[in-house]
Amino acid sequence: MNSLISYPAHVAALKPYVPGLPISAVAARSGIAEDRIVKLASNENPLGASPKALAALSNAAIDLSRYPDSDCAALSDAIAEFHDVPSDWIVVGAGSESVLSNLVSTLLQPGRTTAYAQYSFQAFVNAAQKLGASSTVVPSPDFHVDLNRLADSIDPSTALVYIANPGNPTGTVVDPDSLEAFLERVPAHVVVLLDEAYFEFMPADLRGDSVAWVRQHANLVVTRTFSKAYGLAGLRIGYGIAQSGLADVMRRVRSPFTISEAAQIAAIAALGDGEFLERTVAMTNQGRTALTSGLRAKGHRCIESHTNFVLADVGGGAAFAGRLEKHGLIVRPVAAYGLADWVRISIGTQAEIDRFLAVL
Repeated sequence: MNSLISYPAHVAALKPYVPGLPISAVAARSGIAEDRIVKLASNENPLGASPKALAALSNAAIDLSRYPDSDCAALSDAIAEFHDVPSDWIVVGAGSESVLSNLVSTLLQPGRTTAYAQYSFQAFVNAAQKLGASSTVVPSPDFHVDLNRLADSIDPSTALVYIANPGNPTGTVVDPDSLEAFLERVPAHVVVLLDEAYFEFMPADLRGDSVAWVRQHANLVVTRTFSKAYGLAGLRIGYGIAQSGLADVMRRVRSPFTISEAAQIAAIAALGDGEFLERTVAMTNQGRTALTSGLRAKGHRCIESHTNFVLADVGGGAAFAGRLEKHGLIVRPVAAYGLADWVRISIGTQAEIDRFLAVL
């Protein structure tokens, strides 16, 4: 029976966000045991979660009958201390994706425009489209953000500019000096969202001091996540840093009680787990080199990455991923980004990378 429900055109045109396939789904349709399946599709930490976060959860007495602290006061204080900013500059969310969605809800509506580079994170693109806002998409022919063209694209209707650094699914980074100069060009009434979900994987000389930039620019929001380097993807916890005026409005549009007590406890502990972070980054650097070299040896073009994944041209991403599934390997096709021939491959352990390359 056909539905008689009418949907707004901008909602009907939405493309669903397609995450990496879960291990259970691949096991069910391939007949391969779950413990024999390697997931290299969602940029998760193959070392697991921060040990300090796990220990904190193990020792915590969480009353499941009580709502969590909706303001995330203790976690906000810990993040603020970590970055040496006021606590009211911190906006906590269920993953950094929810923080960027809050910002989109704060600023966009029909008649307002957001500007971003080609191949930008699909969740941001969808969040803007859901509100009926217009989008200005700046081409990225070399997979890098063209900051000059992005700045030139700003017009009177522009309310929000989005930059992911490093980018997802590209893995490319923006030169920090160029990014600082770009921020100086942006009009004070236009907000810039700097998505740093993969910040910890960038080399130190490419990072720039984004928190210092927030101190200088009241129209800048920086987002980070505990899902990647800290290994807390299953708890959904991230945050944004912005000056108090913008942060206050973002908190107003945030849904209440979205961050569990367990997530808050784990995130506070993870902030202090520098040793785990160092091990994660070292393993990632080594694995990325091995994976890229192996792919290129087989004739596949790879984009230079500064993240925990590699974007590779395999000549038909969906078919390639389907063939790998039969061997118990999951990678991420990225046709939704207009890259039908490409896949995004997460950095696993050395054993997982060796297995992938053997199957390749």
